[in-house]
Amino acid sequence: MESKLPFTKKNYQVMIIGLLILILGFTIMSIDKADYGFGFMGLTLGPIIVMTGFLIEIFAILYRPKEKK
Repeated sequence: MESKLPFTKKNYQVMIIGLLILILGFTIMSIDKADYGFGFMGLTLGPIIVMTGFLIEIFAILYRPKEKK
């Protein structure tokens, strides 16, 4: 029986991983101790991790498993 849902279990697992990475990135940006968050963690490390999380989310949405023959 073929599933009618647009996403598979794998899609949802990758989405959850991407969401956790997004939360991690925003948390890193918020804990920067420099004035107004203008330190390394707030301006460099956090945004790189957030962008990685968004890329993982895009991959999770566009991923389609190979069909079994």
